[in-house]
Amino acid sequence: MAQVTLSNVIKRYGALQVVHGVDLEINDSEFVVLVGPSGCGKSTTLRMIAGLEPISAGEIVIGDRVVNDLPPRHRNISMVFQNYALYPHMTVRENLGFSLKIAQRSQSEIDVAVDEAAEILSLTEYMDRKPSALSGGQRQRVAMGRAIVRHPDVFLFDEPLSNLDAKLRTQMRTEIKKLHQKVQSTIIYVTHDQVEAMTLADRIVIMRDGHIEQVGTPLEVFEAPSNTFVATFIGSPPMNLLNGEVIDGQIALADGSRVALPEQFQKNTVPGQQVILGFRADNLMPSGHAMPMEGASAEIDLTVNLSEPLGTETLLFATISGSEIQAKMLNPRPVLPGEQLSFQLDLTRCHLFDAETQKSLR
Repeated sequence: MAQVTLSNVIKRYGALQVVHGVDLEINDSEFVVLVGPSGCGKSTTLRMIAGLEPISAGEIVIGDRVVNDLPPRHRNISMVFQNYALYPHMTVRENLGFSLKIAQRSQSEIDVAVDEAAEILSLTEYMDRKPSALSGGQRQRVAMGRAIVRHPDVFLFDEPLSNLDAKLRTQMRTEIKKLHQKVQSTIIYVTHDQVEAMTLADRIVIMRDGHIEQVGTPLEVFEAPSNTFVATFIGSPPMNLLNGEVIDGQIALADGSRVALPEQFQKNTVPGQQVILGFRADNLMPSGHAMPMEGASAEIDLTVNLSEPLGTETLLFATISGSEIQAKMLNPRPVLPGEQLSFQLDLTRCHLFDAETQKSLR
């Protein structure tokens, strides 16, 4: 286990720069998730840490060693890939122990390490099976076990659950979380799925276009997004955003309607400033079907365009100032398209961003 530090790490492919001066410090035994849309540079960053991609500039330190010029086998890392990369002609036991066999470890040492990994991942009963006789989740556990036996300083996961169905993804998230609790290892995990990031990470690194947009705990990036990109990328459904202008202590929306300027932003705005008001579906609920709101709130009458029943709650879609927004109804009842409801907006939970910079005004 070890700390990992990236200092001004840059990656270029010819004249094209895809990672722009990434600075990141990952603590010993920390579970850090790199998340972002396709093409944001997260997998490239992971592959540079692994040594599978040479860096163009900057420095990568694992433990107390600068590893810029070290090949992957000398970095004491283990990587779990999206496609499992198991040897089809080998049994589970042989797959788990193969890297140790190549390293010329004794058979007794291999047996102890393999049995320990199998016990951690509940693979003991499958040891004599070949990969073709395993489910997708079992194959991924074997791939994880093959990483465990080497006792690496750092585990690297590159979108390991993307090939699994929804139910298996949920199960494997639990398995990976349990693995981290058992082995207390440093884990760097790449995904495009923000639900995976929120449920697994000690800290989340949100990337876009080769830059880091924000680093924080799952609660920090959800409750205090640094800009509109983070606000809409983290959270499901995404945050609602409405363009407006600060006028007379209110936010005037494009259609002429007004919402009170939340008190927490009054010192950070000036009259005439162009802003973006943000709020989540959980903070806009119809009267009689809402959580109690202790602070300031605003009443808004809206016509429902669409409803999505989800059992204990229903998502409601409506239009404000030309923008479609989502609200949430608790203790739901059937809602028909075209029905008008009175909603309560929790102003204490709202966000405000500068329209020009897209950055939070908190």
